[in-house]
Amino acid sequence: MPFTRITLRQGYSDAQITQISDILQQTLEDEFSVPPGDRFQVFEALPAKQRVFDRHYKSGGRSDNFIQFHILAGKPRTRAQKQNFCRVLCQRLQSALDIHPNDVMVMIQFNTADEWSFSQGQLLSEEA
Repeated sequence: MPFTRITLRQGYSDAQITQISDILQQTLEDEFSVPPGDRFQVFEALPAKQRVFDRHYKSGGRSDNFIQFHILAGKPRTRAQKQNFCRVLCQRLQSALDIHPNDVMVMIQFNTADEWSFSQGQLLSEEA
């Protein structure tokens, strides 16, 4: 049940955004055991002036192609799962779209089923 907010530069085509979405989803399924169909993503394409980031902080150098993935996930994952997710996501983005790993930032947060309501005002923890 992850929800991901993807923030990137303006100018990506619809096809490229679809590719990023598909790569993210496949990586979540492969590395985080997310079920197929559990896809909740928001893309924010912002102009350069609304994206403020350090080009070198803990990176080999970020370009204008810098993308942030902020993932809110329901159940905790192991350190190995998080490491594998980040590595595989970077590899796939570079292979498919030539997005350099220096341009990929991932932030992962976890919460509980009491903090999700998918519809009808019912908490996920109430489903049984």
